[in-house]
Amino acid sequence: MYQQHLDALIAFASGEQFQQELLQAKTEYFAGTGELFEDDKSFELRMASFLDFFVFDWKLAGSGKTPSELFFEQSTGLSEEEQQGLRGLTETRHSLWEVRKLAKANVRLRDLFTGKDIDVFERRQPAGLKRGDIIEARLVPYDGRLLFSSAFCFHPEEVRKVILKEVKRLKKHEPDFDRRGFIWSLSKMRLKLERYRNIAPEQIYSFAEKTI
Repeated sequence: MYQQHLDALIAFASGEQFQQELLQAKTEYFAGTGELFEDDKSFELRMASFLDFFVFDWKLAGSGKTPSELFFEQSTGLSEEEQQGLRGLTETRHSLWEVRKLAKANVRLRDLFTGKDIDVFERRQPAGLKRGDIIEARLVPYDGRLLFSSAFCFHPEEVRKVILKEVKRLKKHEPDFDRRGFIWSLSKMRLKLERYRNIAPEQIYSFAEKTI
């Protein structure tokens, strides 16, 4: 049912009535995360991440609701189970996470901004995922569990401590910092690293100047 609901939501959000806003969201998203080209290795993942942003975060003109909220509001004739499932699609959590533990069908993450641990149900863990990794991911509540969306951004092991240090600094000295802007700035750095393999990750992930 999860995939059916998600497919129906995406079809709704991709409809003709939202095309202009879809283009506006695309401009804003890739201005923040870096211009994308079809031959980029992470092209499909980044397009999935953009679609997540539009469907779950973008506030539509007029209604002030996200496409997922509007879809839930306009859906009728649903069973209680279906209502709960669609409601979960309006309550996703997008953040920067540290992988704390890997177990069978379960990944424990720590939200770097709140410091809280949370368990995610995942039968097939993302390839290469390991304890200590820093990832950008979106969690979707569904059927009493948290699931990963299809979009990820994996940051290199070499800059783990640098990212943790910068998050700690921001929380202490700039508690109202733009979390989305920070996540997007890291995504832009990861894209640059993907394109310039001859540059050390530590040089690209530099916070000598403000990133937000």
